[in-house]
Amino acid sequence: MQSFDYNAVLVILSGVKATLILSAIAFGMGGFFGLLVALARTSGIKLLERLSSAYIDFFQGTPMLLQLFLAYYGLPVLGFPVNPWTAVTIGLTLHASAYLGEIWRGGIQAVPRGQTEAAAALGLSYHHRMRDVVFPQAFRLSLAPTVGFSVQLIKGTSLAAIIGFVELSRSAQIIASTTYKPLLAYGVAGIFYFAICFPLSMYSMRLAKKYNREA
Repeated sequence: MQSFDYNAVLVILSGVKATLILSAIAFGMGGFFGLLVALARTSGIKLLERLSSAYIDFFQGTPMLLQLFLAYYGLPVLGFPVNPWTAVTIGLTLHASAYLGEIWRGGIQAVPRGQTEAAAALGLSYHHRMRDVVFPQAFRLSLAPTVGFSVQLIKGTSLAAIIGFVELSRSAQIIASTTYKPLLAYGVAGIFYFAICFPLSMYSMRLAKKYNREA
């Protein structure tokens, strides 16, 4: 039995690093594809709207754990062998893109239609209308829920431990099994999760209150 010492804390800290890296990659890639989903949902093209709506419904209507299992076990069946890191990245990216796509779809549609019609009347192309008129306002409206979702995504990375990815919760599990001090190991992991997520949650609430006052 190992003692719970500085080295044990370092192992848990390595899990913090993995959690932050995974969250950043999933949020960044999910944001890119989420923007495409949002644009498809608001494109006015029926086929794109239905496909993107079905995509969002699937990922919002199924557990994240199931989505990770589908990525980890399903891709090899299709001829794409993946390791836990790749599977978790793909699973979380798809999950994030669906949620961010819906958040940003709401932000885009919340921009008064008269403004886009006025921009079109001035001869602005679709690209310039979105870039100069819609996106700046949609970004402001969507910022608070986007930050709020990032908190959920960070906490959701703990599910990656189920398929063997070593992040914060898995690191704590390893230390708990080697030191026989689960309360201490998971307590330290909980403190790290709180230190990461609580400031983001407060920032999201502050943004929401600010924009609600200005509305």
